[in-house]
Amino acid sequence: MNSKISPSPKQTYCGYIAIIGRPNVGKSTLLNHLIQQKISITSRKPQTTRHQILGIRTLKQFQMIYVDTPGLHQHTPRALNRAMNRAASRALHDVDLILFMSDGLHWTTDDEWALKKVIRAKAPALLIVNKVDKLAEKSSLLPHLNTLSQKHAFSEVIPLSAKSSEDVARLENIIATYLPEAEFIFPEDQITDRSESFLAAEIIREKLMRHLGQELPYDTAVDIEEYKIEKTSRKKLLRISAVIYVNKAGQKKIVIGEGGERLKIIGQKSRLDMEKLFGHKIFLTLWVKVKSGWADRSGILG
Repeated sequence: MNSKISPSPKQTYCGYIAIIGRPNVGKSTLLNHLIQQKISITSRKPQTTRHQILGIRTLKQFQMIYVDTPGLHQHTPRALNRAMNRAASRALHDVDLILFMSDGLHWTTDDEWALKKVIRAKAPALLIVNKVDKLAEKSSLLPHLNTLSQKHAFSEVIPLSAKSSEDVARLENIIATYLPEAEFIFPEDQITDRSESFLAAEIIREKLMRHLGQELPYDTAVDIEEYKIEKTSRKKLLRISAVIYVNKAGQKKIVIGEGGERLKIIGQKSRLDMEKLFGHKIFLTLWVKVKSGWADRSGILG
């Protein structure tokens, strides 16, 4: 239940908040705006997120540890899909609060399936109805919220746009009231539990999602082979070498593009994002290799 705390100056509050929902409802976008830093990749394609990622936000007496998860989905033909579902389901254990996200007026069988997992988790849950700024018929929102509120005893129902700073600030204030009194788990300046090499691989994968067709991005994986900081006379240079794996030889040609143009664009955009995130000059080298059936093997997500 919501404790509606009124903290004293000496108290600190810390807790884990799982962000759960079917693919493509805006979980990663919300996380990035909540912690005010891009650590989780986004694209318009569903199932962009493959890994469980912690985003850490420390604000005065509150430390909010957000768990971004792959989208929960019923159709799991490959080991990769099954591993993504396991990663999302694990996030529901031992959390202090669940943010269950849905997309506007859309409600699918995957939403219903994901909600069943939330109900079994027992933790208090907020229903976050995202993308309300895109609704053509605003009058349809209230009846939809009433319908959804009957599906589970949500602690609160919150319509918002994950891209709106005003909405996110309001949500952050609400989340803070659910945190248990506890010492901070992470240093106040830490924003994620993931390494820079992991984030580099994710940035590259984001560009693949955005610059390839509908199906091919799901047949790609990225592995960082070299991640080395070199000190020059003036500044630090971060040297990164990454391999993009595809399932078939024909896919390799598509990723590289005519005269290597597509791979060059992916590399340029990845490098710019890395320099912004890491604060170093980046020298990035990309290779494309064929590794048949990688997505059908277990242990994909570690």
